[in-house]
Order: sequence, then C-alpha cells, then structure tokens
Amino acid sequence: MHIESDAHDLVRAAERATSEFIHLPGPNPILTPGASGSWDDGVIECCDVLKDHDTYYLYYHGTSSTTGYQLGVATASAPLGPWTKHAGNPVLRTGAPGSWDDWSVACAGILKEGVGSYTMLYSGRSGREGAKWHLGLATAPGPVGPWTKHEGNPILEDFGYVGGVIRAQGSYWLYTEHPIGSTGEDYGPMCLATAPSLEGPWTPHGGNPVLAQGEWGEWDDGGFSEAKVLYRDGLFHMFYGGAKLHPRRILSRESIGYAYSLDGVHFVKHAANPVAPREANPDAAAFAEVHAYFEPPFVYVFHTLRYNSRDGHEDLGVQVLATGKPFRLNMPVLRAETLAPGAVTDLADCPPISLARVSACAVTAECTYSPAARGGLRVHLRASGDGLRFDTEDLRTFDLPWQPGQTVRATFEFAAAVMFVKATAENLDSAHEARDVRLDVTLGSGPA
Repeated sequence: MHIESDAHDLVRAAERATSEFIHLPGPNPILTPGASGSWDDGVIECCDVLKDHDTYYLYYHGTSSTTGYQLGVATASAPLGPWTKHAGNPVLRTGAPGSWDDWSVACAGILKEGVGSYTMLYSGRSGREGAKWHLGLATAPGPVGPWTKHEGNPILEDFGYVGGVIRAQGSYWLYTEHPIGSTGEDYGPMCLATAPSLEGPWTPHGGNPVLAQGEWGEWDDGGFSEAKVLYRDGLFHMFYGGAKLHPRRILSRESIGYAYSLDGVHFVKHAANPVAPREANPDAAAFAEVHAYFEPPFVYVFHTLRYNSRDGHEDLGVQVLATGKPFRLNMPVLRAETLAPGAVTDLADCPPISLARVSACAVTAECTYSPAARGGLRVHLRASGDGLRFDTEDLRTFDLPWQPGQTVRATFEFAAAVMFVKATAENLDSAHEARDVRLDVTLGSGPA
C-alpha cells in the first residue's frame, strides 16, 4: 500500500508535517470519575473524540468496584468544554456472562458513516484467565446510541487496544497498540490492519509494527499506550502517548509525540518530540491513551491524565497544539450557577493557566445580577511560577460593571509576564446572589 511520490512531493509533505507545534496546556482536568456508587467511580481513561453538527462527543471507558471497563460519552459545545456526561451512560456495556467481552469493553474508535449511521470499533475481553483482547464492532443511529453490537463479533482476534480507525484511499485503516505488554507491562508498539469494510475481513499489515518504541534512553523507549491517526492533506498524522516505564505500570511517565506518514505505514517521528511534554502541565505524571481532533489552527489532543501527587488517580485532560502564529485560543476556566452574597470562588475551582507560550492575554467575565443588586462582580488574578503554589496577593483585579437585573459581560486585557495564573470571582453584593458566573481566558500570540 506504499504510495510512490517524487522528491518534490516528499520534501513538501515533510515540511508541512514537521512545522512547529506551540503547546498550550488545557483547562485540566476536563472530566473526572463519577460519584461513589456510579458505573465510573473507579478509573476513567480516554477514548475517541467526534464532532457532529455543533456538538463534540468525548468517549471514555471507566470502571466501578464491581465491573471492568465500560464505555461512556460526554458532550460539549466547544473542544475545551465544559464537558457534561451523558445521562444514559454507559453507552456500551459488557457482554452477557460467558461471552468474549463479558469483563471489559474499552478503547472506542468512532466513525460517522452517514446520516443516522455511526460505527464503533472497540477492544473487549472476557474474565477468563489468560483471555486476550479482541476487537468488536457496534453501530448506532446517533453518537450516543443506542449502540448495537455486531452479530459477527469479534471481527478481529488478539489485536490489542484500539487507537483509532479512519477511511482513506478506499480502505479502512485500524491502528492499535499490539502486542500488549511486548515493550513493558500494558505497553506496546503501534500496529496496522486494513479492510475493505468495517465488518472485515481485517488483514494485519505484514510489516508491523508501523511505529516502534524509541531507542534505549529516548523519551519513548517504553512503547506506547494508544495513538490516534488522522488523515489530512494527503498525510497520515499520528499523535501518541510515549512512555518511560516504571516497575509499577500506573507510575510510568508519558508525554505526547507526533509522527507522520505518506503511506500510512512508514511513519517518521517529529524531530522536536515530545510535542506536548507532561512537565508543562502542573503536577502531571502522564498523558496516556492519546486521541486527537484537528480544528484549524489547533490540534486538540485528549488523553488520560495521571498525577505526581495522587498515586494511581486518573482523570481526563486535553493539550492544545497551535499549528502556527498568530493564534487566539479561548479557554473556559470557571463556571458557577450561583455565587452567594459576599462569596468568593475557591482558587482550586480554576485550573492553572499556562502563559509560557503566549504573548497576549485577556479574561472575559460574565454574570447575571439580581434586579435588586447593590454591588458588582470582581475578578482576582493570582500568579505562580510552577502552577502549584500561587501567590497570596492579587496580580490584577478587574471589576465587572454593575447593572441590576442585567446580564453583563466584559473583557479585560493583562500582560503575560508570569508563568501561570488562576482566577477567582467575588460577589461584591452582600445581600444578593449573582447567577451564571462565567470566566474565560483568551490566550494569543502575534505573527511568527
């Protein structure tokens, strides 16, 4: 399936693929495990992302104290959220006792095939000792389901964790982490299988793996968790989680790398990898189970987020890669349905906002005042050098104009002269609550 190209095409494609990515950590975490007793109150990990009409769908798998992985989805009106879990979760459950997927269904890859036609490839396994991860297919009339498992499942046996599936050049291309555990506990290289239809037959590529772990001592020498491949502008773009292994798998360190290919088989790793190092996100130990969505001029890279300070805890996070300058990125950082009279939001309610790669910043505040309001809303900014310890005194304050009974919105610019900031909102009215309080930050950079 190699594509012949002349030297000019090769050089031009390589130049496009290896341009600089500007890394902007997202408003993390963007999704957390459910409340005690819910289906996802244990571990949650990242799956695929899909945009359909004006809604974004973020798929994830989660566990409870009594079940293996099952699949859920959250929705948002923008790639950075805020995200809301679907009320009907989990959207894909484990199979009946004794079936091939009766213990876990995970690692969803989603395709929209047409109006009212959605497909999901997923990894599943039974609870039998020594059981392998096989691949299943499910279909649905909408992004949240109801999902119906294919009668011919599993459609491909013992082929690892689904990273993603794409349509390209008249075929379906499936990228998985396989063989699981071949480079370290739960880690492996990236492999490819192709098929004329989603039902198969699926043929593993004879030259697998298509992406191997780095040489010993490199940042990705432990292999990969998962990777998402996007096909755009005649190139295959792979975003992947590369690991430095630890004797305890959950403590392995992962950052995000990028590789590109002209033929979907021979991938070239970016010279500046990792393009999203975990160290840029305060307290981050790993960006794992990586999946990407491209919306020019940004690549939104969703992932499982593990922490240095919280042994074994996992949330979902997002990193943003700007593909050039100038850019403007809007980031939601605080939402409160109500703010009591005289109350101030907690600093912990706002994610750390990285200003390391930006030159222009602004905060947009919005709230709805009581008809009898006697005071306005004040925004406080606090600075930090590491994103963990924040100043006890304000860097800047901004007052939102006070208009009783009205929804008021205003934007305030400030200098990007520190590494991180957080924002809080204070209700200056000692007698009436403020409603629908929103704070967004805009991060920007000028011409290249």
